[in-house]
Amino acid sequence: MDKDTTTQPIAHERPLAGRVALVAGATRGAGRALAVELGRAGATVYVTGRTTRERVSEVGRATETIEETAELVAAAGGTGTAVPTDHLDEEQVRALVERIGRERGRLDILVNDLWGGEHLLANSVFGKKSWETPLADGLRILELGVRSHVITAALALPLLVRSDAPLHVEVTDGTAAFNRRYRGNLYYDLAKNAPIRIAFGLGEELADHGGTAVAVTPGFLRSEQMLAHFGVTEENWRDAIAREPDFALAESPYYLARAVAALAADPDRAARWNGKSASSAELAKTYGVRDVDGSRPDCWSYFEAVKFGGKDGSVDDYR
Repeated sequence: MDKDTTTQPIAHERPLAGRVALVAGATRGAGRALAVELGRAGATVYVTGRTTRERVSEVGRATETIEETAELVAAAGGTGTAVPTDHLDEEQVRALVERIGRERGRLDILVNDLWGGEHLLANSVFGKKSWETPLADGLRILELGVRSHVITAALALPLLVRSDAPLHVEVTDGTAAFNRRYRGNLYYDLAKNAPIRIAFGLGEELADHGGTAVAVTPGFLRSEQMLAHFGVTEENWRDAIAREPDFALAESPYYLARAVAALAADPDRAARWNGKSASSAELAKTYGVRDVDGSRPDCWSYFEAVKFGGKDGSVDDYR
């Protein structure tokens, strides 16, 4: 059984004490873990999303809510505040930013983990040409994966630059190097490359404010939805390897989250990461972070070298 995620603090005890963070898209998966680990490191964390205990988003999962995420932040020793927000609604995002400004006076860390398009992938994206994808579904993917990020950045950045060291984190799927390959469907390719370019562009703009913008990606993520897809749990996730051998490289959401929390506490992060793209494994190697089971999986290097590069190797060599 994997180790308890509440027992592994990052390198320094509460290095983010006094910092204010917003994790946009913190209902589940990487966003939830990012909120928890930033809180564990001492930050006050605002968590947003569309699924609450009273209302379920189009994703259709009532099993994870932003209120639960806020409670997990508190259980980790942080301060978590759940604010129901549809990040495609400009007025809701404006109200969220105004609330943070009113209550905290500034924002130090903005994590753009907005997505919520998994329900569209199996039927409308995977294995389909762009013209075979229903246009409404393709445009919805761009709304969820690109427009939501742009709206949130545009409205939150004026508050973020009040910080003495603003940090903007874009969460996507794939590194800049890996995403030079076509991601199999036009809409998905656009949605997962856009955050990389957002981080690159905002890195240029935030540099004048002593800030950092970076795009980060998990590897093969053991999110709640992925575990449900394979019919396994976090306790027995390895049972899914027989069905999908590459799942042997799967990582928990806390792997990326621990690495990003360490990055947020790094006083030299701008020189290291501003405008760049990084994987959970790259960050973990830099900051000495490991996943909840003590491993350090490197999914993207495996795909680059073995799956697509033709080199000899196995998943064991990259875990």
